[in-house]
Order: sequence, then structure tokens, then C-alpha cells
Amino acid sequence: MTGSSAGGDLQWRPFDSADAVAAAAGTRILQQAADAIAARGAFHIVLAGGSTPGRCYRRLARADSDWSNWHVWFGDERCLPPDHPQRNSRMAAQQLLERVPIPHAQIHPIPAERGPEAAASAYRTLIEPVLPFDTVVLGMGEDGHTASLFPGQKHPPDALVVAVHDAPKPPPDRVSLNLPALNRCRRLLFLITGAGKHPAVTAWLAGEPLPAARIRPDGGGEVLLDRAALGDSRVPRP
Repeated sequence: MTGSSAGGDLQWRPFDSADAVAAAAGTRILQQAADAIAARGAFHIVLAGGSTPGRCYRRLARADSDWSNWHVWFGDERCLPPDHPQRNSRMAAQQLLERVPIPHAQIHPIPAERGPEAAASAYRTLIEPVLPFDTVVLGMGEDGHTASLFPGQKHPPDALVVAVHDAPKPPPDRVSLNLPALNRCRRLLFLITGAGKHPAVTAWLAGEPLPAARIRPDGGGEVLLDRAALGDSRVPRP
């Protein structure tokens, strides 16, 4: 498939199906893991919640990698108990982390059960020494939000991790990596599938200031999307 840049450091790559997006993402992540471990002895990846990333995680769980050198972080979390089924960390555990031998101490969930402010402060302390991340995986909501950065909400622009209140989707209290942390990565992957995402994709390509459109990763990245999400839109030419 061909792709092109869209006004920044992201290359748009359309695929025929959600399965093809998941397969392409998995291939990229495994290669980025191998490259990072060869170069620096460790692979630091930020995982996203949502059904589209989850499809990719199930594929990764069947793959071979040097799992002992993976370090797992999270882009956002709902302020719910650690074992709640709606936690992003719980979904990632079920789809990937409980199926591969990553050392438990190298999996770093956001302690969102402490409340938004306390969790944001604690997670900032954890992530700051490891930046830049090797790979950041993000999804996008139907309103154009990414991680738990929602349209119309404002956060301190320099904050690495932010407390989120009054989220338009339940639960209202969340914790999210902010733009400065998400952008500090060697590679970033957006995974976007389904016709429900088409209006937000169209708005993004039209230049509307959606949260997803504000991502400008230091190391560049790709938007992997299926034909249902792209619809009749065209990825812009370089």
C-alpha cells in the first residue's frame, strides 16, 4: 500500500481490512522491538486501550520476541479498581501480557485507582527517566480523542502526565499521557479501523484541531487505517 505524509511527521497507510491493520502493526512492533533491544538492550512500548489495538495484541501474543527485555507502559487509564474489566491494563493483560513471558516488574500500569491527580504525579515520576519511548501505540475515538485527551479539554502544555476530569465517555475520571510524553518516542503508530471513525478521519485530514491531529512524534510515525475508516477520503500527497 502507498502512503504519504499529512502535514507533519506521520505517514498515512491505508489497508483493506482491520485484520490487515493489526497484522501490519504487529510486524512493525516486533521489528521495532528487535531493533531497540539490539541497540540499547531494552524495548519500551506504550500500549493503548480499545478494540483495534486489542486485535494487534492478540497477534503479538502468538509471536516470538525477546520478551524478557520488553518494558510496557500505558497511554491512559480509567480511574477504576486494578482488576476492573474496563481498565486498559486489564485488556492488555488478557490479550497479551498474561500470554507472554514479560517480567512482571517490567509492566508498569498507571495507578489510576489512586485518583487522577495522585496517579498522574506518580506516573510522571516513573516515565520521566525512560523517555524517549521506543514505540507508542495509539488509537482514536469517534470524536477524534486519543489516549484520554478529549476535544475541548485543556491541560498544562508542558505536563508529561495529566489528570482528566469530566471525560465525555464514562468513567469521567482518568489519567493520560500528555502530548509532550506521547511525542517523545522513536516511533509512533496510530491504529484506526471501522466506519465509525470515518468522520473523525475526514476532520483530521481537513485540518481540524482534533487531539489526535496534535500528535507530532519526535521520531515520526504512521497512521494505519482500514478502508472503512478512510471511506472516500484520500490521504494527502507529500
